[in-house]
Amino acid sequence: MSSLPKHVVFKKISRDKSVAVYMAKRDFVDHCDFVDPVDGVIVIDPAQLKGKKVYVMLSCTFRYGRQDMDVMGVAFRRDLFLVTRQVYPELQDKEKLTHTKIQKKLLKKLGDNAFPFFFEFPDNLPCSVALQPGPSDVGKKCAVEFEVKAFCAEHQDEKIDKQSSVRLSIRKIQFSPENSKVVPVTETTFEFLMSEKPLHIKLSLPKETFYHGEPVKVNVEITNSSSRNVKDISMSVEQVTNVVLYSNDKYVKSVAKEDTTDSVPSGTSLKKDYTLYPLLAYNKDRRGIALDGRLKHEDTNLASSTIVKDEVLKEVQGMLVSYKVVLRMIASGCVSVFYSEVSVELPFRLMHPKPEPGITGVCVCVCVCVCVCVDNLY
Repeated sequence: MSSLPKHVVFKKISRDKSVAVYMAKRDFVDHCDFVDPVDGVIVIDPAQLKGKKVYVMLSCTFRYGRQDMDVMGVAFRRDLFLVTRQVYPELQDKEKLTHTKIQKKLLKKLGDNAFPFFFEFPDNLPCSVALQPGPSDVGKKCAVEFEVKAFCAEHQDEKIDKQSSVRLSIRKIQFSPENSKVVPVTETTFEFLMSEKPLHIKLSLPKETFYHGEPVKVNVEITNSSSRNVKDISMSVEQVTNVVLYSNDKYVKSVAKEDTTDSVPSGTSLKKDYTLYPLLAYNKDRRGIALDGRLKHEDTNLASSTIVKDEVLKEVQGMLVSYKVVLRMIASGCVSVFYSEVSVELPFRLMHPKPEPGITGVCVCVCVCVCVCVDNLY
């Protein structure tokens, strides 16, 4: 007789034990045409509530700098999305607020003091992303963060008592769309002073989208018909992060690089493949590197490329992340003062593959709150 599968449920309880949150997952996928809804169950202790109401809130916050960094009364944070719902006393029947099988099973298991909640994301919200702080940085980092908060209060607008509230971080993530048949390629010709013929460079990738952890293979073709000698060829993957809310800051960081001694003397050519490894493991503690949003004490990876829907304003995305391959070289003449730095760029996407049906989550999840393995949900 085979054993029933275990279903992990995330649980977090307030300090005064008045309210607890149960959720079946903490990663919610943006499928471009729709986003996974956020659902769970709130469990209350009526004796601890003392007649107060219970609310649950879903928020998306863009944070730029520490919480205590205010300039002329303007805080470096902005709520991109905020919605609050009352779960107790009930405003609707439990059946109308129960949308998933896991909610039904939890309600049955947790008893009469359990109440469901359900939220839907709007189409225009960004995915979870953060800028990696430096080793000496303290406080909140620049990030787009999502959170579910449950609390008890006389009314929803009053100041929330930390003892009677519980906060659970969640993530909004995005997987790679279906593989396109587009093969990224760029060709450029450079002409130099006192050179009758040009330098021709072709840069190509085998595909448009690479997955996190996958090597990026770049094909380079250089035909040097000029009078210059090409040397000091280097290849890199650059991450470009545009902070489009508040500051319009732009961070350009090399996340993988290969310096070579390859050269292409005048009148010769070169055809070669280079392999680059854009991994967070090689960029630990580097300030300003964009990362996929992480849950506490959990591994993450370089931020995924941002896919902005056609009807959505880029300004409300908080941060836009893109990647490009950059080829650089020095073209020097017979006289040492005649030299030029030549570069060619080719954009691509770095994302997570779409998981097999039934699999959610990007990486191995280590929860800081209590994880409850519910053996007999089904």
